Order: sequence, then structure tokens, then C-alpha cells
Amino acid sequence: MPHEVHAVVAAKQGAPVELQTILVPDPGPGEVLVAVQACGVCHTDLHYRDGAINDEFPFLLGHEAAGVIESVGPGVTDLAPGDYVVLAWRAPCGSCRSCRRGRPWYCFDSRNAAQPMTLLDGTPLAPALGIGAFAEKTLVAAGQAVKVDPAARPEAAGLIGCGVMAGYGAAVHTGGVGSGDTVAVIGCGGVGNAAIAGASIAGARRVIAVDIDDRKLDGATRFGATHTVNSRGTDPIEAVRELTGGNGADVVIDAVGRPETYRQGFYMRDLAGTLVQVGVPDPDMRIDLPLIDLFSRGGALKSSWYGDCLPSRDFPVLIDRYLSGRLDLDGFVTETIALDEVESAFDKMRDGQVLRSVVVL
Repeated sequence: MPHEVHAVVAAKQGAPVELQTILVPDPGPGEVLVAVQACGVCHTDLHYRDGAINDEFPFLLGHEAAGVIESVGPGVTDLAPGDYVVLAWRAPCGSCRSCRRGRPWYCFDSRNAAQPMTLLDGTPLAPALGIGAFAEKTLVAAGQAVKVDPAARPEAAGLIGCGVMAGYGAAVHTGGVGSGDTVAVIGCGGVGNAAIAGASIAGARRVIAVDIDDRKLDGATRFGATHTVNSRGTDPIEAVRELTGGNGADVVIDAVGRPETYRQGFYMRDLAGTLVQVGVPDPDMRIDLPLIDLFSRGGALKSSWYGDCLPSRDFPVLIDRYLSGRLDLDGFVTETIALDEVESAFDKMRDGQVLRSVVVL
């Protein structure tokens, strides 16, 4: 029998989100029903609300969540009611060409729940990133629910499900930051600070935070930044070179995703250095670089998909680092809010007032 639950719905492009009652089915084969305990408010949710992802309205928003398994469908053997989980928006299929080649973090056929969650009138909802967790309960594929240590409080643990994993993985997995490296991170929001934390944990000797907001730069030091650069009044390329012996950084991470920040990152790196883009650009953005510079500077230009993570491997590790005091997940939680406060959280996000507002249910 379907479950009637309260949830945050984006009914049409650009309109304020609405708190509605929706229907969530019992789990079918390969699915699990999750009682959501906390869900972070991510920029991607705002992109869905504004129609910047696609136009499959109405959307069920929310995807950065932790909760408890309430029930499991047929064929689910590795999860049971009562398991504490973080939700992942990638669930490798195990059989696509990427999975077969040993690269499941690039899975081209990621699993989602087959059954739709709906409005009361039966209208199907498109769940954000296949999750839809601004809801008291949500239905996901079993592979999207990753068991973690229940000692981690859900407000912090849920952030592993998107922003923290994206930034941390951009440094550690995509960028390959290692002991003794110099790293520059452009943009000190949630993803950028997670990249800073990842670089610091990986052993970088110098981690340079770049932003236009002194408040964000001050906060970046909490996550491991050793130096800060305010690029509003300073040339960040020259500043980073000055801080790296005139060479540039070994790894630069663009957590903003704009042509101007990408260009800065390209020239901010050392010869043969790595530039990682993890900030999500608008579809109409373009970049123009001299081809001779692409050739002569060498190195690597990479995009980071979800921090190139494997959730079943990486989520438990990051939670363990949180519980041991090595990864400050609590520092990302600016405020906790109720379901009916998501629209105001979007306003705070736009104004740069928060790293994360987290819905607590």
C-alpha cells in the first residue's frame, strides 16, 4: 500500500517550491524504502527548481540524505530494515562497459528505483538525481543505499551523499593529490571546502583557497587551507604562483565552474600540472584557450563526476574519518531547518550565507 508522506515539490520552472503530500510505493524488486532523517540543501536542487537540469516537472527535490531502511523489496539481500544508510545518486550496475572494465565510478547505466513516486492525483514525480529525499520517506534502488556507521549523526552523514563526496573526490581521486603536493582550490563553498579537506588529508603541503568573499576564505582555513587569496582585488594566478615558488600549483580544482575561473585554473597550475573541474557550468558557457598553450603547458585537464567515487567503498571511509575527527563534517552544517523552509534556504544559498542548510525530519 502506498505511503502518504510530506515532501518538497518543484511544480513548475522558477516557482517557489511547495510542501505537498505525495505517494511513495512499497519497494519492488531491487528497491528499498528509506525513512529520511536529514537531507542537505544542495545547489543542484536549486538548478532543478529553476529548470537548469531539464524540464521534467514536477520534481521531487532533495538528494543529499541519510536515513534508515524501513523495508526492502524482493531480491534485496545486503540491506535490512533498521540499517542506517547514506543515499548515493550513483549505483553502479556491474554490467555496463565501464563496470566490466573495472571503472564502476563511471557506470553508464546507474540504477534508480523503477516505480515512480507520485502526487496524490497520480502524476509521476521526477526525483532529483534519482533520489528525491526532501520527503519523510523515499524509494530508491538498493544500490543507492550505502550502509555506514550509525554513530554518525544524520545531519553530517547525509552530506557525504553529494557535495562533500564531490569535492573530496575531486582532490583525492580525480586530482590524485599526494603527499607534498601544492594545491589551489577556486571557490570555497561546500564542494570547494570538501576539496580543501581532501587535499589536506591526502598530505598536500600547501593548500591555497581562492574566493572573492573574505568570510568564505576565513572558513576555508577550518578545513585545511594553509593560505588564502581574495581574487576580487588580487590576480589569483600571480598570487598562487608567488605562493608556490613562482611555479604554480601541482593540482588546481575549479569548484565554481565558470569560464573565467576555468581559465584562471588553467594558468594557475604548474607545467604538467592537473586542472580538475568539479563546479557545474551552465549549458551555454564556453571556454576559449590558445591551442599552443594547451600543448605547451602539458599536464591534464579533467572533469570530476561525483568525485569519481565508488559509494560502497568511499562513503564508509569518509564516515570513519569523520568519527575519528579527521574530516570535519559538522563544519559544513550551517543550520538545520524544517521541510517547509527549503525555499528560504535557497535564498540564503544564493546570498552565500551558508555552506549547507540541512533539513531534519
